[in-house]
Amino acid sequence: MTRMTPSSNPLLLGFDQIERLIDRASKASGDGYPPYNIERIAATDGGPERLRIILAVAGFSNDDLDVTIEQNQLFIRGRQSDDEERTYLHRGIAARQFQRAFVLADGMRVTSAELENGLLSVDLERPEPERISRKVEITSR
Repeated sequence: MTRMTPSSNPLLLGFDQIERLIDRASKASGDGYPPYNIERIAATDGGPERLRIILAVAGFSNDDLDVTIEQNQLFIRGRQSDDEERTYLHRGIAARQFQRAFVLADGMRVTSAELENGLLSVDLERPEPERISRKVEITSR
């Protein structure tokens, strides 16, 4: 018996990769740390629509954070090192590492990353796709 998926519809030619992307996105979601928001920023002055990912990374410095793009995925990693000189009586703020992954659509560009007041903001641009129409010539045999 064949497995029917939405991408196996005969009218959706060339969309077989979407199912793999959905699988990759669901596996990358992780444990929920750190919490994040995703905002849509409307297009202004003829510029493209933008997206902003905001992660709550209190206690992390610029040197502790890493933002990279690998194969249409945005990875945000954080690593804190323990301060050997401190002695804690109570440790409620963990020095824990994390990795968040976001699958990016084709054409998405990361334009900036900024750390302010414990919030890491990563801006992405979604350029307007070019509308192309062309005629295909029909030949006779």
